[in-house]
Amino acid sequence: MNPFFELTLAVAVSMLVVRPDPLTQSFLIGCVTLFAFGIWDDARTIGHWTKFLGQLGAAGVVVYYGNLWVARVPLLDGALPLELGKPFTIFALIGVINATNHSDGLDGLAGGESILSLIALAVLGYMSGSTLVLSISLATIGGILGFLRYNSHPAYVFMGDSGSQVLGFTLAFLVVYLTQTANTAVSAALPLLILGLPIADILSVLYQRIRGRMNWFKATRNHVHHRLMHLGFNHCETVVIIYSIQAALVTTAILARYEADTAVALVYGTVIATCFSTLTLAERRAWRLQRGQGAWSRLTHTLARLKMHTAVLKAPLLVITALAPTMMLLSALMVTHIPTDLAVTAALLSAVPAVYLFWPRMVHPALLRLAIYATAIIPAYLLISYPEEFPQRAESLTIALTVVLAAAMVLYVSLGAEQRFGTTPTDYLIVCGVVALLVFGSIDVNSRSVIEAVLFATVLMYACEIIVGTAAASSSRRLLQCSTLGTLLIITLRGVL
Repeated sequence: MNPFFELTLAVAVSMLVVRPDPLTQSFLIGCVTLFAFGIWDDARTIGHWTKFLGQLGAAGVVVYYGNLWVARVPLLDGALPLELGKPFTIFALIGVINATNHSDGLDGLAGGESILSLIALAVLGYMSGSTLVLSISLATIGGILGFLRYNSHPAYVFMGDSGSQVLGFTLAFLVVYLTQTANTAVSAALPLLILGLPIADILSVLYQRIRGRMNWFKATRNHVHHRLMHLGFNHCETVVIIYSIQAALVTTAILARYEADTAVALVYGTVIATCFSTLTLAERRAWRLQRGQGAWSRLTHTLARLKMHTAVLKAPLLVITALAPTMMLLSALMVTHIPTDLAVTAALLSAVPAVYLFWPRMVHPALLRLAIYATAIIPAYLLISYPEEFPQRAESLTIALTVVLAAAMVLYVSLGAEQRFGTTPTDYLIVCGVVALLVFGSIDVNSRSVIEAVLFATVLMYACEIIVGTAAASSSRRLLQCSTLGTLLIITLRGVL
């Protein structure tokens, strides 16, 4: 099962218990339906019309049972009548599902584009006070991040229709709910910028197929990623270019959320027209990327020489293995208030590393890794929920240590000898997310503590993954396990006493 689907399903089930309303139920039913049809297609390659039947069922249950439909349409005065709005919503949901599905043409492409859209949805959901948008977005982002590390080129695991269809459905559901229910003050054209390049790409491909009198449903190599690779860009370069365009679009969506529909649509149209006209012009002139001995090649040569020095390779890893456990313990000691329910949770969670330290065969490594990640998230949760409980000196020290740890991780990823943790488009994606958080933090002062907490948790979890998943010394992994146990016990004692 795909990890991001597991997390989305988990948050949907948990919300079903908290708020068992038809809308949440319809979202869960739609996810399960599409996942089942996707598994069927991945296993036996079912026909297009059969897949459309599953998509129609998932969209229909959201529209007619969940009562979620599009009433506000860009550039149209007044609301759509129910008789038109509901069928249009079903058509739009199916369109986004297929757009995401068709963007899954290169390793990490669909997941990366979607995570950028979900970041925008999470930020907009937070600004709108929508728990539904924020929670589903964050859960799906978490799942995709874990998935992308092994789906980046060369991929170890693949998304398949079971993943891409659920992902497209989640994006479509959240976009419609955000703009039609959660915050009707935002532009009705905002979905264009949030969903971004995949929508324009599938429309372009459909136009070319119709113009060439080809089968609409037969796979062709005229998607944007195929055309970029034909111009000479390699796999990773193509993915990074598309990430950059998508990042620009979703960033604009947040900044222009309250602008007029005309302005939003014009910005989207200008960006898309520029991209496709540049691509078409390069193709007509038979342009090809020339790989010479420029500055980039010299930089690559310099990095290769640095990798030959053992000290350069070991120093960042030593900083990471020492600093990550230290930050865990300090975060548990620095906060001045720990709620009782969190202390009880920490007590239960502490059983995992405690048992593993003495009887490692009794605990699955995946469960231990989950406990480590949860321990890294707890301080972020406390910072978000109780920002006034962190002394100013403690906050400054946390920021400083986070910066040092992040710098060590960048050096390790850039110079590390292990290919599995070499630089990939996923790292570029994470950098985009960090920069976006910093920019949005300066725009919305009230969200500063949330942004600091998210950055802290992201950096710390990434560091834990490096320690657990690399060839770090067994003593380093042991230190991380002990610090996890110690952090959980400190939180337990300070919350109970």
